[in-house]
Amino acid sequence: MVPDVPAVSDRRFDYLVPQSWVAPLRPGSRVRIPLGGRRVGAWVREVDVEPTPGMALRQLTRYSGLGPPPSVLGLAEWAAWRWAMPLATLLRTASPERNVTALPPAPRPMAPSGAMDAARHSADWPRPPGGGPWPAGPSLVRVGPASDLLGLVLEVIAQAEGPVLVLAPSVGWAGRLAGRLRRRGLAVADDWTRAAAGWPVVVGSRAAAWAPIPRLGGAVVLDAHSYKDRYDAAEVVAERATRDGAPCVLASPCPTAVQADRWAPVLTAPRPRERGAWPAITVVDRRGADPRTGLYSEELVRLAHRVLPERVVFVLNRTGRARLLACASCGELARCERCGKPVELVDGDVDGLAELACRSCGARRPEICARCGGMKMKVLRQGVSRAREELASLLGVPVGEVAGPLPERGATAAEERAGLPETPVLVGTEAVLHRVRHAGAVAFLDIDQHLLAPRFTAAEESLALLALAGRLVGPRHGAGPVGTAGSSGTPGMVLVQTRLPDHEVLAAAAVGDPGLVTERQLRRELDLPPASALATIRSATEPTLAGVEISPLSEGRWLARAPDHQILCDALASLHGGARVDPTDV
Repeated sequence: MVPDVPAVSDRRFDYLVPQSWVAPLRPGSRVRIPLGGRRVGAWVREVDVEPTPGMALRQLTRYSGLGPPPSVLGLAEWAAWRWAMPLATLLRTASPERNVTALPPAPRPMAPSGAMDAARHSADWPRPPGGGPWPAGPSLVRVGPASDLLGLVLEVIAQAEGPVLVLAPSVGWAGRLAGRLRRRGLAVADDWTRAAAGWPVVVGSRAAAWAPIPRLGGAVVLDAHSYKDRYDAAEVVAERATRDGAPCVLASPCPTAVQADRWAPVLTAPRPRERGAWPAITVVDRRGADPRTGLYSEELVRLAHRVLPERVVFVLNRTGRARLLACASCGELARCERCGKPVELVDGDVDGLAELACRSCGARRPEICARCGGMKMKVLRQGVSRAREELASLLGVPVGEVAGPLPERGATAAEERAGLPETPVLVGTEAVLHRVRHAGAVAFLDIDQHLLAPRFTAAEESLALLALAGRLVGPRHGAGPVGTAGSSGTPGMVLVQTRLPDHEVLAAAAVGDPGLVTERQLRRELDLPPASALATIRSATEPTLAGVEISPLSEGRWLARAPDHQILCDALASLHGGARVDPTDV
């Protein structure tokens, strides 16, 4: 048994099956077991095993219903090893939300419709080597962000000899894709029971990587670069397809360096087609800008006025009103008197008067300089709230603010758009790009904070944001298959303000060629993934792992580096106690 208790889910427990039970047990079945003086849920790992001699076994207390099939159970064990996480956490994702004891009948297979055949012959995506069917195992394809990949999905479905799993990066996208497939006569599973019953197509977001399909016939992962979290769902689907001998097409406008190394070679469309599926991008060099213009260049203001009344989206990845201030009299930085960290400008709790607040320790004080007593602060680094106020004054139209965390992974399409202001102009953190579907223009007020972020994946993440913005505005030649530039068909625009106009990420996005981001060689020189495998360990004492290099990061945090995942994951599996592992080799 695998107990539904993360702390002990890596251990195995033997139990007796009551003779009165008539429900057939198989690996993956959900039951209730007595454990430590209480009853907890569990999954059957094996049946008909020989118990340890001399040990008195306790009986199972209840049969709860169906669980993940044996193939998914084995996949979850591999993922728990690969990302050093509790097996129970993954099995919960792979199990139905409610107890299920019976499955609905599977629909009859349907022949591809004429519309399906026509879509399959489109050329918006690369072809497999030799032009034949997609081979078994992962195939990484690079496509422009505005490409319509419905035809690719239909092609894999037509080729498959079993159920096809399709992953989309959001619930809203998955729902729209499922609707398009149903309109072409395909039976698409929309819940756990139908997927387990053998429906021919399963469409979902991140959690659908664990769909209860006993054996895959094929898989498609859209935006394969965007599933990084505690585990990489794209890699889970690729491993699953490899085990089942099924084709798995991973499509992305900007594959990561690790993906390009792991699933080489990267298949690309002809250059004119790929370039045409990227947006028109304007790079505004701010190195010689008049400081009195603040964050808003003349080019940005002209673009906004030209696009309105279509929606314009501004991206500034800093929340709050002002994140860094200095005294207008003496120039002293505004810092917390308690911990010394920078303070930000917030609305006060009394009479709405502005206050200075510390995000680190929570201390507050009036808007007064601690050095000279000056009562006027100048903003050195403003946030989205201040940007909203200034844009509303500058453009003369209502401006809505979108900030806070990204939508939950399991959020519905309505929940993703909940609270989205109905204004012609929106300003927000990168969350706004995930909640808006269409825009006439997207402007990054300070792209440098993404390009210069202290992460070795900063270039990849910046390019992914530009690709996401490109999907909102549509391709550079106007409304295409997924045109979002408005009813007029006028092409949308992505504008970036920067003091690094020659950065390779901006050059790659401007010409629609992600291959210009040449950081793989630099990563190898610095011994970063994919040249090595990394993980962050949180532990009170320095861990000791065989074959793994350990380096201190900060108090209680250690960086583990190994030549490959096999060595690293085997070593991490030996960790005990209160150590926590965060894989960082994304």
